[in-house]
Amino acid sequence: MTVHVINYGGGNVRSLCNALEFLGAKYCISSDPRVIESAKQIIFPGVGSFGSVMDSLRERNLDIAIINAINNKAKFFGICVGMQALFSESEESRGITGLEIFDGKVIKFDKGKVPQIGWNKIEPVKESIFQDSYVYFVNSYYPVPADENIIACTSEYAESTFCSAINSENIFATQFHPEKSGKAGLNILKRWLHDL
Repeated sequence: MTVHVINYGGGNVRSLCNALEFLGAKYCISSDPRVIESAKQIIFPGVGSFGSVMDSLRERNLDIAIINAINNKAKFFGICVGMQALFSESEESRGITGLEIFDGKVIKFDKGKVPQIGWNKIEPVKESIFQDSYVYFVNSYYPVPADENIIACTSEYAESTFCSAINSENIFATQFHPEKSGKAGLNILKRWLHDL
């Protein structure tokens, strides 16, 4: 099965593609909403601000394509802003709505050095593709889901606990970058690819 990597006109997907190639996965990069809407496996690699990413998706009609693909039970993996975009709104870009797949708000760290850059531990809170491991983050914001049952992992930063990954049915998403997280990140992508 081919993994469709969403190209919304921003961000560097080379690291992700390198990881997929290493794992032997077939993939294509697409900005065609018709292709994304009919895809069976989708990765949304988000780089940039919440508002600019949402604007880019809407300009290309990719927002509706993503929503329809998710509703059609495509296997979906969101990364960083690709996770944040699943929620209703973000403090980063007030007045701009997200994809609204999940209720919740994306908020900014109010303590510590911002952005968080570097390795941090994820701790699973339910059974999924995630395991205790150290992974790579670059983020100033994180989502607060209205439904805590979708939280798959939490992490600690600056004396605060935050949601670092989610899972709900066919949707997985991470605040960290699995493609930049060495062996631990490759194992997460491998389990997602093979339903382990």
